[in-house]
Amino acid sequence: MIIESKSHIRQIGLFTIFVWIVLLAVCLPRSGDAARLKDIATVKGVRENILIGYGIVVGLKGSGDSSTDITSQSLTRLFSKLGLDIQNNANVKSKNAAAVIVTAKLPPFARVGSQLDVTASSIGDASSLEGGMLLVTPLRAGDQNVYAVAQGPVSIGTVADGSSKNFPTIGRVVSGATIEKDLDMNFASKKNFRLALHQPDFTTAARVAAVINGELGGKFASARDSGTIDIVVPFNYDGNSVELLALLENININVDTRARVVLNERTGTVVMGEHIQITPVAISHGDLAIEVKGAPKGTKPERVAEIKSGASVSDLVKALNTLGVQAKDLTAIFQTLKEVGALQADLEIM
Repeated sequence: MIIESKSHIRQIGLFTIFVWIVLLAVCLPRSGDAARLKDIATVKGVRENILIGYGIVVGLKGSGDSSTDITSQSLTRLFSKLGLDIQNNANVKSKNAAAVIVTAKLPPFARVGSQLDVTASSIGDASSLEGGMLLVTPLRAGDQNVYAVAQGPVSIGTVADGSSKNFPTIGRVVSGATIEKDLDMNFASKKNFRLALHQPDFTTAARVAAVINGELGGKFASARDSGTIDIVVPFNYDGNSVELLALLENININVDTRARVVLNERTGTVVMGEHIQITPVAISHGDLAIEVKGAPKGTKPERVAEIKSGASVSDLVKALNTLGVQAKDLTAIFQTLKEVGALQADLEIM
């Protein structure tokens, strides 16, 4: 009897363990459904900065500005700085030069001496920037300080057959700008960080804070709102914030999103999330009808299709496609479903 009792207890114990394993498998997020923290959030302050400047492209083959005053004034000032005496400050005109706006993106943590690609866009009546050379152009940020200087040959690009692209008045200067000023940011010594979710969601924000706290073994992260998570740097990572973020950004997070259906009215394309249900409803539109079982029955038009109660948007779309519904009818049907409250999701029409 004792042996049988122990065996019985062992079976009960094994069964309990099995139940816990099943529950954990169901409750825990699957790795295939999770996303890395670095792909769903950004660190406050770690971003690109826009640079802009005004410059002159020279060396064009008669395709430059013909009568733009700003180009003439720029050439006159340029020659004066180079020591050339322009009598009576007369404007210099040349169809081999073009005025351009130069733009670039200054990446985070860029250092002096690093190089950037820049884009030159004509602002006059030049027909093409092909073969031109961008002269020295200071690039400024929003604080009006110069952070880079650009110069170099302008490339407008060509396709496989050697023909030019459709917009020869816009060109790029590859590695054409050199950074001249560092961004002041002592990142490694920061004591706290703020993460911003790309898609704000209260559930996702709470999960991020919980997973980070579990990884660090303490209360170091807190969700400030649906899109913001504040993190305090643990004492063992003091002065090593880069290593801390390298650890956290590779954590897998089970992302939660609002139920949403996006409908492209022009093409009839429907994109939807997971688990979007439709409550029992009967749809009658022209000579077609869709009935979700459980809804009150009415007169049946010529084209009829039935789908099960608790059907998803995918089931509805398949039924509508079976009946040959046009894109405009699809839009009207989904709008009506949303109005009567049968579609349990946000509806966005493009």
